[in-house]
Formats: sequence, C-alpha cells, structure tokens
Amino acid sequence: MRLLASAALLSFTALATPAVAQKGAISAAVANPDRPEAERARDRYRHPVETLTFFGVTPTQTVVEYSPGGGWYTRILMPLLADKGSYVAATSPRGPDGAKALVAKGPGAARAKVIAFDPAGTAELAPAAGADRVLTFRNVHNLLMAKDGGPDGAAPAFFAAAFKALKPGGVLGVVDHRLPENASAEREKTSGYVKRSTVVRLATAAGFTLAGESQVNANPKDSADWPKGVWTLPPTLQLGEQDRAKYVAIGESDRMTLRFVKPR
Repeated sequence: MRLLASAALLSFTALATPAVAQKGAISAAVANPDRPEAERARDRYRHPVETLTFFGVTPTQTVVEYSPGGGWYTRILMPLLADKGSYVAATSPRGPDGAKALVAKGPGAARAKVIAFDPAGTAELAPAAGADRVLTFRNVHNLLMAKDGGPDGAAPAFFAAAFKALKPGGVLGVVDHRLPENASAEREKTSGYVKRSTVVRLATAAGFTLAGESQVNANPKDSADWPKGVWTLPPTLQLGEQDRAKYVAIGESDRMTLRFVKPR
C-alpha cells in the first residue's frame, strides 16, 4: 500500500503544475491507505490538505514537526516526504523512544530523524538554517503552560530555536486553540487556549514576520469558555457522558492557523 501511495505522489509531481502538484501530493499522502480510520475521521476538523498547502509544504523539503504526539500529522508527512524530502520529529527529552518507534514504521524512515528538544537546555530543532519548514500543531499552549522559563514558559525558547533552524525564507507554521482577545490572559495558563496576539508577539520577538493567516481550522461554535478548557470538546471529551451530545455537536476547537516567515 505504501508503494501505491508513493507512486501516486510521484505521478502528481511529474504531471502537474507546481501549485497543483503540491496540493495533489498532499492529498495523496492524506489518502494513504495505511492511515488509521480513527485518524481519517478527524480530517473534517483538522483539514490537513488545506493546512499543509497553506504552509507551503512540498515533497522535496526538510520539515521539522515539533512535538508530534501520537503521530497524527507524522503519518501524513512521512509518506509525503519519503522520496525526495526529509522528516524530523522534535520531541521532549522524555519522549524520543515513542517517536522513534512511530517513525520507524513509516515510509521514508531511512530519511527521517528524531531529536530530543529541550527548551530549558540547549534548544536546537535542526542544524542552523537546515530546515525549510517548522510546523507545530496545538503545542504553543503547552509551551506557555510549562513551569520552567519566565512568564511565557518555554515558548520563547521554542520560537528562537525555530528561527535558528529555518533557512532564510523558511516558514514556521502554527496551529493552536484560539482564545478570544478580550479574555483574561491568565486563561492561557489553564485552558489550553491561546490568544492570536500572544502567538504573533512570541514569533515576532524571535525575528519572524507574519506572512499569512487562514481560517480553515476556525470553528465559530466554540466559545472557548468550557468547564474543563479545550479538553471539554472532542476528541478528549473530558466530562465523559455529561453533555456529551452538546460537545460532539460543537466539534473540535476553534483554531488559528498562522504562517510566519524568516526574513531573507
């Protein structure tokens, strides 16, 4: 099945214009039959084709994914990058073994890397100016909630490391749960939601320029004021059966999708 997916990626690249080839290659990776059915069910909330297209990801790039977690995007990015690109999973010092096992199962494993990234130590996501894209999905809130570091937790160290890792003109892609701008900033430390202005502030302080914003992952049904924070909503549904139908009907969180560029 992986051979079929790779062949589809190559055929899109060979026969289409660059923009069409890019979206076609991403679509083929998302359609990879090896992806678990439970992960496919979340495509309608996470919009992987549109999101990766917006971030300008192509099959020939070196892409660093910070904190891949269970590998939802890993299982899309690895087949996409298997033939001509390179995938790097940057995980916490406590989690490289799980990431290594995840990467070892994917197409293009020989070209993939797993690094232990410690924002509190010597923070390096990739060799200086070695990456085309650094992507992080729903992780800035975790960095802000980290107990080490200053008032912004470990977030400044991550943004600085991403800036260093990217080539001039490279892109940092950020998706995270959006906290309304009029909400108390204290909720960024407890709710899992983050203000857009906070992400922009952190990125620009590291040297990035905001180059684009997409509403593809927006959800106007999410008021961002739930009793258990963002974890009240799917897929976590932390309240269990309490008001389950209500939260399932709302769907996954309202998310910002921001594209930052390292100036040339």
